[in-house]
Amino acid sequence: MNDFDALLSKAERFIRSAQILADDGDFDSAASRLYYAMFFVAEALLAARGKFFSSHSAVISAFGQQFAKTREMDPRFHRALLTGFSQRQIGDYAVSSGLSRADIESLMEEAVSFLAAARSWFREHTNPDFPQ
Repeated sequence: MNDFDALLSKAERFIRSAQILADDGDFDSAASRLYYAMFFVAEALLAARGKFFSSHSAVISAFGQQFAKTREMDPRFHRALLTGFSQRQIGDYAVSSGLSRADIESLMEEAVSFLAAARSWFREHTNPDFPQ
């Protein structure tokens, strides 16, 4: 398994974990897992271009520049990454986050779509046999 596969597999695991947490009513932790899932997807895409960053803000910004601004990936994924980052910050650091099931369901939908779009991108740009 290469680094791209590993990051996307980790994103998939984090999405599954988020579903379990959301089903248990832990929306704060679910938001964190969903953000990290999208973060790993963005890291994988950037790594495919030889771009590596040490901070969350750098990854988010570079993804916006490299993929959203160019429309190589739907710009909605950049917005979802920004929303996820914000919700993770609230969920992790606020005593009472106010995150709801609806917030998590929306973020979940975006994370799942982002992962699917990234897998498609990798099949198109790297290897047609890239895992689904």
